[in-house]
Amino acid sequence: MAKKKITVLADELLSEFLQEEGLELYHSEFVKEGKDWFLRIYIDKPEGEGYIGTEDCEKVSRFLSEKLDEADPVEQNYYLEVSSPGMDRELVKPEHYQRYLDSEVEIRLYKGKDGTKNIQGVLQTMEGDSITVQDHDGKEWHLQLAEIAKAKLAVIF
Repeated sequence: MAKKKITVLADELLSEFLQEEGLELYHSEFVKEGKDWFLRIYIDKPEGEGYIGTEDCEKVSRFLSEKLDEADPVEQNYYLEVSSPGMDRELVKPEHYQRYLDSEVEIRLYKGKDGTKNIQGVLQTMEGDSITVQDHDGKEWHLQLAEIAKAKLAVIF
């Protein structure tokens, strides 16, 4: 089964269960690292409702493992990992950018823009497929999501 189809199936299998548990699917991916395959599921709680604990991850892992064993859609051996997206969570979907407006972000671009590929600042706006980030020098960066290689929340101590 294709990588995308595996994550879509996992997402579908989890949808109702996560809703019943008061959890959200943040992101999923099926990736190969070295010779090993990993199905990674990142879960979260709705904004303002606390943090993901190990018991949440265990519960989701047991449920999904059982459902995937029944359906048996994955031809190769793989490891199932369920976790929180973490404090420095990657912004993958447009709704992630929307959720974290006014947050400090780190962005890496595919191609350099104005002499840099790395931007850190506050995520100001999200409109359609573009965002605005104000860096620490006060410069506003207007970026298309397609220009972004990786974006994540910045952890500031």
